[in-house]
Amino acid sequence: MNSKYNLPALLIVFLIQLSGLFNNPATGMINRKRKIINDPVHGFITIDDPLVSDIIAHPYYQRLRRIMQMAFAHLVYPGAIHTRLHHSLGAYHLMCMALSELKSKGVEITPEEETGARIAILLHDSGHAPFSHALEKILIPGMHHESISLLMMKVLNEQYDGKLTTAIDIFTNKYPKRFLHQLVSGQLDVDRLDYLTRDSFFTGVSEGVIGYDRIIKMLAVHNGDLMVEEKAIYSIEKFLVARRLMYWQVYLHKTVVAAEMMLVNIVKRAKELISNGANVSSTSHAFDYFLRNEVVMAAGPQFEKFCLLDDYDVMATIKNWMDHDDMILSTLCRFLIDRRLLKVKLRGQPFDDALVADMRNVICKKLNITEAESRYFIFTGEAENTTYDPSEERINILFKDGSVKDISQVDNALIHQTLSTPVKKFYICFFNA
Repeated sequence: MNSKYNLPALLIVFLIQLSGLFNNPATGMINRKRKIINDPVHGFITIDDPLVSDIIAHPYYQRLRRIMQMAFAHLVYPGAIHTRLHHSLGAYHLMCMALSELKSKGVEITPEEETGARIAILLHDSGHAPFSHALEKILIPGMHHESISLLMMKVLNEQYDGKLTTAIDIFTNKYPKRFLHQLVSGQLDVDRLDYLTRDSFFTGVSEGVIGYDRIIKMLAVHNGDLMVEEKAIYSIEKFLVARRLMYWQVYLHKTVVAAEMMLVNIVKRAKELISNGANVSSTSHAFDYFLRNEVVMAAGPQFEKFCLLDDYDVMATIKNWMDHDDMILSTLCRFLIDRRLLKVKLRGQPFDDALVADMRNVICKKLNITEAESRYFIFTGEAENTTYDPSEERINILFKDGSVKDISQVDNALIHQTLSTPVKKFYICFFNA
């Protein structure tokens, strides 16, 4: 056959031309960027913006498939294995619903603002480290995941010729229309509406079920701020109570706390051994980099390494470290993989130092380790949760007569000022041979 008529090459040209035809509005044919995603919580989610489709397809965003939404909650609730990508798409869907509802009530939202708000919520959690909050402070000290999410938006903004500028302004609360930021990050943001609904679904904890659809239907904008109509008072109270119950029953469950702290101690021990010159290597170059370096995150090689780091790197490394020569590292890793977790006790008062010291002495003798090393196997801490703090951004109720009241000030309020006091629980984690 004459090489001039290379069939594979002709086929590629044909497909390119065909894709252009489908992407041409003049033909009246379907836009190839439009996607329908079947979500187990919200049903069908429509992606109909080409820029949003491109961002979802980007490797930075696809990384969220490899980071679990609830870290080690699946050790207590086996169904809790959904990812940050699930949650991100769900929050995006609720943002679309909220914007549509507000526009139907006469709130002016331009197409550019709508796209900006959608992208802001889509990327709001993109800066999470592996296992979400558990490793954030030890792998990248002093930098919150929201700061990394913002950095990611700025990097993407350069790649997409400034098309994320509005999203960045909304995310950082610099955009004039405050309610758009409040939908992304506020007391009633769509982030919370999705993760409570989603986490309740996947854990099976019915106490977390909220009427997110009713809350969205009752959203309003008054003097530039996001509010809810008075008919939603009871739905808001249910939302706040559900959030409180989910924190103590799921997010701060003592077994989840023990597993996450064991993971933190594994990374601490690895970093300590590395600083002492021991041979400790991970299964990925990205994880190795963060174990061996004090990172100040910025655009460039460090950021690119972060975007390659996920739960898979960490868990594969921990499986390898089960056979490490260091007894402390190998024991902690084996215990975590086998779900032989440290025991946990909770109470309302701090644990006595003398009691902790006595327990450390027992562990030192059992494991033949030093007092300093025993701190990997016995330690104390505290968990804190606040139902509603009106000193932060308030949840305002808009009444029919135009008056506005904080949710804690309405008649016969279930959520009142006394619930703004943080509830603390003190815990002790310890090795029980």
